[in-house]
Amino acid sequence: MSSVYSLHKISGFDTLSFNPADYSRFKFGDGRVATAFGETLAAGFLQEHETDLRSGRQTVILPSPYFAIPTASYAMAMAFKKIINRFLAANRLPVAEEARIHRFKTYSLDYGELDADSRLNLIINDKYHLDSQFLQGKLLIFIDDIRITGSHELVIRNLLKQFGLEKEEACYLYFAQLEGKDIHPRIENDLNYHYVKSLHDLHSIINGHDFQVNTRIVKYILNTEFAAFDPFIARQTAAFRERLIDLAISNGYHEMEEYRKNYLHLISITYKNHPIWQSTYKKDNVQTLTFPNLQ
Repeated sequence: MSSVYSLHKISGFDTLSFNPADYSRFKFGDGRVATAFGETLAAGFLQEHETDLRSGRQTVILPSPYFAIPTASYAMAMAFKKIINRFLAANRLPVAEEARIHRFKTYSLDYGELDADSRLNLIINDKYHLDSQFLQGKLLIFIDDIRITGSHELVIRNLLKQFGLEKEEACYLYFAQLEGKDIHPRIENDLNYHYVKSLHDLHSIINGHDFQVNTRIVKYILNTEFAAFDPFIARQTAAFRERLIDLAISNGYHEMEEYRKNYLHLISITYKNHPIWQSTYKKDNVQTLTFPNLQ
């Protein structure tokens, strides 16, 4: 089996074989697009590798690494898994299992804005974990949305060596892959924000039929200028605001200075009628929050 498979090849923005607006919506939580991407990726993969899957070897699908909040590619990977499992079940073969690459660090930086060296320097010293015992002897399929410089793939290949899995058969799948070294990696950022250029654009996705939150969305909202953040967050439902708070906490964004002003404002308007959430101030006049008797 070829170790790398991509459904689309990118040789320039003007020659894309997929809709960049759809890709942008996918990156910002449009579940219908994520499902379509995952299903077409599975169809393309099956067309080339049906024989490999018929071997009966146990398959494990691993979405891109994340800390607490999944990336956009997780939703695509689950749609991919659904189609692959239908094929495997129809042929009375073992259905695919799912595993996770645990990542122990998260950033406020937008990865898509960086060049190749900056990307590698950012992630090369991260800490990850794999369940090596669970993965031994299985076909490992790593799924991500796009391959630009190959930095994440290099990290995973090194991770397999670290956990004694370098001899296992592994395949790296992408919805799209950049071809041509003369194209700046920033093309990824152009794709990410082709449709979503403001919170107004994001609002339409959030209120769509199949919104699936991911880490990009949480960072984007919390990092927006306060003048835009204030009216946007006021329009959202109480349930959405509470979910955003819990997701921010789970990824440690509540402790990042870049997000602090918006996070504290989010707390204040979400729980303004709940006396158990109390605002306090440290000696250095930096606002913090305490949550006595919170249940």
